[in-house]
Formats: sequence, structure tokens, C-alpha cells
Amino acid sequence: MTANWGTMVESILIGERVRLTALEEKDLATVATWSRDDHFMRRLDAEASVPRTESQLKKWLAEHHESDKGFLFALRPPEGEELIGFIEIDGILWNHRTGWISIGIGSPEHRGRGWGREAMSLALRFAFQELNLHRLQLTVFSYNTDAIRLYERLGFTREGTYREFLEREGQRWDMLLYGLLRREWNHR
Repeated sequence: MTANWGTMVESILIGERVRLTALEEKDLATVATWSRDDHFMRRLDAEASVPRTESQLKKWLAEHHESDKGFLFALRPPEGEELIGFIEIDGILWNHRTGWISIGIGSPEHRGRGWGREAMSLALRFAFQELNLHRLQLTVFSYNTDAIRLYERLGFTREGTYREFLEREGQRWDMLLYGLLRREWNHR
């Protein structure tokens, strides 16, 4: 039986509960509200948790559109335009076929519901099958245990530790390096 090519192309970024679309300028107001959430920002970035303006986020979005080293996707439900989060594949070194991946689930009511896992699965499929990457890597802070469990369930291997990399509220925390090779992903 042969697959319908149109169905294959349309479904590469669509799962049962989430789809990956372009992150658009109209989404930046929502992303700006997420930047006011310390819980979100302190899991996303080592930088100080500082609210971002829409104009700052426009620059970030424009840099992604101009870059040939990455892809930025919005996470949305299968129907509708509600923004759940975003996922980035960036820092791609095309000659080595390696890149970085990161995800952010915005509102607290969207976290812990499986959307991140499905979105990561879609992004991994895109990276390994569509972009033909060999390796993806990510970093995660040691206090972000939910994300660590997710990455390990997806097949990422812990490869290193940046000891006492950051300080939050007077306590030092490690930053962990995880990697996933295409052949490991293929065997899952």
C-alpha cells in the first residue's frame, strides 16, 4: 500500500493533540505575558527573569526568520489558533548535522498535560527525518525535574554536567547537557 504524499507532508508537524505552526507576530503579546512568569522564565533561560516587551520579542522573531541555522515553531491545538508554547531547533551546524532543541510551555494550565511530549516528538521527527540531522542536544537546569523526566523518556542521554552553573535565590544549581543521536531515536 502506498502512502498519500499530500497526507504525509501535511501531517509531519501535526500530532493527535498538538500541531507545530509558524510563530507569528500576533503571538508575541501572549509570549510577552509568559515572560512575566518567573516559573516559566527560570526554566527557559539562565538569564535573569525579566519581562520582555513585544518589541524585544519582535527582534527575536525577526532574527529567527533571517537565520538559516534554525526553526521556530508555535505549539497549537489541532483546531484553533490558541498558543500553547513554542519549540526551537537552532544553532544548527549543517556541515556536522547537529543542532540544539528547546521548548517552552507558556501558561501554567497547559503544563503537565502531555503537549510538551507530543510537540517534542514532532520536532524530533522533523529534525531527524526532514532536516536529516544526526544529533540534537539541549541543556536543562537540575531543578527542572519535570523536563528532565520528559527528555529521558524521549531517549535523550545525559552527557555532562556544568557544575553549579547558576544561582537562584542563594542556591547553586547544575546545568545538565543531554544529547540524542538519530540512530537512538530510530530505535525507539
